[in-house]
Amino acid sequence: MQSGKIGVTTENIFPIIKKFLYSDHEIFLRELISNAVDATQKLKALASAGDFKGEPGDLTIRVAVDKKKKTIKVTDSGIGMTEQELDKYLNQIAFSSANEFLDKYKEQANNIIGHFGLGFYSSFMVSDKVEVITRSWEEGAKPVKWTCDGSPEYSIEEAERESRGTDVILHIDKDSKEFLEESRIEQLLKKYCKFLPVEIAFGKEKEWKDGKYIDIGKDKIINNTKPAWTLKPADLKEEDYQKFYRELYPAGEEPLFNIHLNVDYPFKLTGILYFPKIKSNIEIQKNKIQLYSNQVFVTDSVEGIVPEFLTLLHGVLDSPDIPLNVSRSYLQSDSNVKKISAHITKKVADRLNEIFKKNREEFEKKWDSLKLFIDYGMITEEKFYEKASKFALLKNTDDKFFTYEEYENLIKEKQTDKNKIIVYLYSTNKTDQYAYIDKAKNKGYNVLNLDGQLDVHLINHLETKFKESRFVRVDSDVIDKLIQKEEVKESKLSDEQKEDLKSVFNVKVKAKEIYNVVFETLDENDAPVLITQSEFMRRMKDMSQIGGGMNFYGELPDSYNLVVNPNHKLILEIYDDLKAGKGEKLNENGTERKRVKEEIDFMEKEHKKKKEEEISQLEKDDLEKLRKELSDIENVRREILESYGSGNKVVKQIIDLALLANNMLKGEELSTFVKRSVDLL
Repeated sequence: MQSGKIGVTTENIFPIIKKFLYSDHEIFLRELISNAVDATQKLKALASAGDFKGEPGDLTIRVAVDKKKKTIKVTDSGIGMTEQELDKYLNQIAFSSANEFLDKYKEQANNIIGHFGLGFYSSFMVSDKVEVITRSWEEGAKPVKWTCDGSPEYSIEEAERESRGTDVILHIDKDSKEFLEESRIEQLLKKYCKFLPVEIAFGKEKEWKDGKYIDIGKDKIINNTKPAWTLKPADLKEEDYQKFYRELYPAGEEPLFNIHLNVDYPFKLTGILYFPKIKSNIEIQKNKIQLYSNQVFVTDSVEGIVPEFLTLLHGVLDSPDIPLNVSRSYLQSDSNVKKISAHITKKVADRLNEIFKKNREEFEKKWDSLKLFIDYGMITEEKFYEKASKFALLKNTDDKFFTYEEYENLIKEKQTDKNKIIVYLYSTNKTDQYAYIDKAKNKGYNVLNLDGQLDVHLINHLETKFKESRFVRVDSDVIDKLIQKEEVKESKLSDEQKEDLKSVFNVKVKAKEIYNVVFETLDENDAPVLITQSEFMRRMKDMSQIGGGMNFYGELPDSYNLVVNPNHKLILEIYDDLKAGKGEKLNENGTERKRVKEEIDFMEKEHKKKKEEEISQLEKDDLEKLRKELSDIENVRREILESYGSGNKVVKQIIDLALLANNMLKGEELSTFVKRSVDLL
């Protein structure tokens, strides 16, 4: 029997392992089984090379839990170890000092394992004693047993083991009793070892018989040793990809299609990525890509390892160039990982382009599910935008699809304004904005349907990409202002008459929203009143709601324009009615206003002829009195006009009609509108 101290320069190697790896202590099982797989694979390699001439036999790795003995046992039939190899692999761990070790790795606990060959020692996170019984594949080798109680003290002695391979027996400590539950071990095996290349047995298969589950004596194999991503694409059919997807996500919907990655140079990368059906909620879809290294599960938290938009995909990536036991911060800065990330982006774009070119009709059918993913990619990844802009689609309100280039060619002639800017009209709700869409179509214009979750961000992005173009929502102004041409319509009302009517239409509609009355010279067949909302303000508010960093705008009340058409016969009739009922008062007020204005103009001209210090205080006071008098006269006029407007049923009716067309008339106001409509009829 041999005994000694493990080759470390500090006494606290085990406390360090327990303390700094505690948050990830479940990975001990992954490490032990990875070692067992490695030993088994090495035996297969020796057999292939002709160095091992015996019968490999059953190479299944077995995991067993004994709750009474408080042990977990991992058994393999791999190459095993000689006494010298045991000493070399388990006893020679060199650290310069505990302090350096702690300083370097306290921020990245998971970096410890693997960095110093500590995979096996992770077993001490959950054990107060570990035994290793092993027998080498070499002819004449004797079985040996290594024992350590969680201190640097160990012993090696002769043991009994009939065949080659290794047993690792963990005596579970009192703080880790959860790992003596079979359900917990099965959960970990399925998480970390589901696709390892050597069969792993845990327990026995059972079947339901006579009202209970009966052990049928057959090993329960928990892993698929040849998952689809390890096979050649030529050997797989579409149903194989679908079957593998269901293996990964038993409760998931069928995916749209997949990409099979198989790269050998400049790095090794395999995997299958699936496009899921995505409608709206991005967050729900994340953490669906599983990252593997040689079929060993590493993580399903791939943000920063793959571009953000790719986290919406589902599936598996496997690369031996991705280190197995490192922190995510290390992965995110690793040059190999960055190359892999860029390559996946390219492959995804190429695959989408291939599908688009091969079967555009099918691509269009799937567009609503693909749109969020592609838009997200174009907004966040410049390289992806360069490729995706060739196959990304725009859908109009007639549900027809166009590439960016096709749509520009479609609208360029008619929707270019007097400043040579191409105007992309769009709707965010075909039902609510129907009246505006209809008006645009009657002009021969085309309207896009942009009702997606990311469309506000996409519009901003496309405006930086498309030359001499802008996007405007179809209800953000009257159609002639949205795409301004050279011709200017004549108004049937003078500026002074329009100014009076502005006060007539200044009717309080809703306290929480602000309405600015404006006049736009429209055709006499256009609506008498329209409601529009500034494109800039509305877009800023939309972005604030979806996290665009515009919180200031989000807190502002909604602001709308109440657009009055001075050429509509109803507006002209309202003005005539106003003159008939309030004309005398308005004329008197107008005469007074004119007199005071003339006096103010005269005094201001006189003051301009003098220096400031030459104007007496009396003159200044007289001018101030006149200005106050003018303000009072204008207030009286405004009160006359507003009083007329608030009492005029037709004024209220046409404002409410405009609100109704915008789906903005609800509750009590809608009820009042209906009653008034009956009265007017």
